[in-house]
Amino acid sequence: MTISGFDEWYLSIIIGTLKFKPLLPELEFFVKGEIPMTVKTADVVLVGGGVMSATLGMMLMQLDPALKIIMVERLDHVAHESTDGWNNAGTGHAGYCELNYTPENPDGSVEINRALSINAAFEMSLQFWRYLVNEQVLPAPRNFINPTPHQSFVWGENNVAFLRKRYELLSAHPLFKEMQYSEDPAVIAGWMPLVMKDRNIGEPVAATRVEHGADVDFGSLTRSLVAALQAHPNFELLLNNRVKRLERYDDQQWKVRVKNRTSGESQSIKTPFVFLGAGGGALPLLQKSGIDESQGYGGFPVSGQWLVCRKPEIVKQHDSKVYGKASVGAPPMSVPHLDTRIINGEKALLFGPFAGFTTKFLKEGSALDLIASVRGNNLLPMMSVGVNNMDLTKYLIGEAMQSHEDRVCSLKEYFPSASAEDWTLAKAGQRVQIIKKNADGSGKLEFGTELVASKDGTLAALLGASPGASIAVQAMIGVLERCFKERLASAQWQARMKAMMPSYGQSLIDNATLLAEIRSSTLSTLGLKAS
Repeated sequence: MTISGFDEWYLSIIIGTLKFKPLLPELEFFVKGEIPMTVKTADVVLVGGGVMSATLGMMLMQLDPALKIIMVERLDHVAHESTDGWNNAGTGHAGYCELNYTPENPDGSVEINRALSINAAFEMSLQFWRYLVNEQVLPAPRNFINPTPHQSFVWGENNVAFLRKRYELLSAHPLFKEMQYSEDPAVIAGWMPLVMKDRNIGEPVAATRVEHGADVDFGSLTRSLVAALQAHPNFELLLNNRVKRLERYDDQQWKVRVKNRTSGESQSIKTPFVFLGAGGGALPLLQKSGIDESQGYGGFPVSGQWLVCRKPEIVKQHDSKVYGKASVGAPPMSVPHLDTRIINGEKALLFGPFAGFTTKFLKEGSALDLIASVRGNNLLPMMSVGVNNMDLTKYLIGEAMQSHEDRVCSLKEYFPSASAEDWTLAKAGQRVQIIKKNADGSGKLEFGTELVASKDGTLAALLGASPGASIAVQAMIGVLERCFKERLASAQWQARMKAMMPSYGQSLIDNATLLAEIRSSTLSTLGLKAS
């Protein structure tokens, strides 16, 4: 005889009168005739097996090895969504070459503050990786980071004037003092041979170059971080597990209900802190939490594609990241670039990204993700963004409908002698841009990253995309400062933070002496100094 033969409604009334409420979810499963769930406890639950969760997990493990940490990943291995090298459009974003980080105002002035903050944030990532390499937590740097100059390239009088002004402003700051600039085609040809080969120089061209740029394989980095975490007895990795519910106990701890996608087995994890670092999947999970701070947020999903060349005779001729200006009407994250990439030890050239319209929040997600994310509190913001960004939607649909010849035509603006047969199309990861509710109830589409945390600091989620992975360390410092405030203020944690990131608590934007000292050390340890 099973309980499922009874009247479920009547039994739910009986269960509701019980005072021992922590058992209610398990009793609910029992009432429905399902196998009772295993109940686990953890100090921290990390949802998502990408670079954000791995970074936070490693930082917490370094701060307090006694913390019990559980990472939940819906796929069968970590770093398979946007963190994967083939899915991740941002590799070593430092503001050196990404022109969308220095927008030009209508009056012709150029804003550089975002480039400064992103560069300083990337320096924090470099410091943390240097520390982990020195502690032999991470493998030799060449397994995840390689020296790759960062360059910008433009043509046309107006664009040259913009790049010149950008260079003058940035190079005057210590963070960018090593930046080089040229309008000489011969000099530029030495910096980026494929870009200048067979180019008809009928109009002005200009370029900037930073020698100590980097290419970062965030997939390899994340897998190394998780492997190191798995060596700790207090860390557990749950693969093939999907978070079904997020609920609060009366003591304000969280119940994270997960279900194995293969076996169907369910588990419940009780924890005082949850981090939602699931990339495009973070928004639906944040909505499941029901925290007040989640109200009004929506998502605008964007897909991506790359042209990829693996021919050694071509790949060896290009050893940098060359970024240009986005087309008129294109979203900021669609800045075209000809990119040297080293992914899982394989060197290739990528060009793109070519954006596209999608309703999925994850590459391995559902076409119903966008519809399922609509709530009463975000319906108006999402509708207003949709109405006010029809040009963007049309652009994304147009991008998705391009032919191979259309894409190669775009490639030839950066590689004039490119041949269509040498390049194949590869699907990149999904991005979910933030839709944020305005004071008037309408919505605003944003193209950055944002940390959303509950007022009591028991749950945090990272939303958005670019610059994403490159500033993972700075983003996770934000989680620590908002959700572990008391412990972070202790002398022990402060000392550990400064051991991991020597500039912690100080501004690399304002302290040129500290910057010079730290940058010299990080570039040397990580093998990024120019030869």
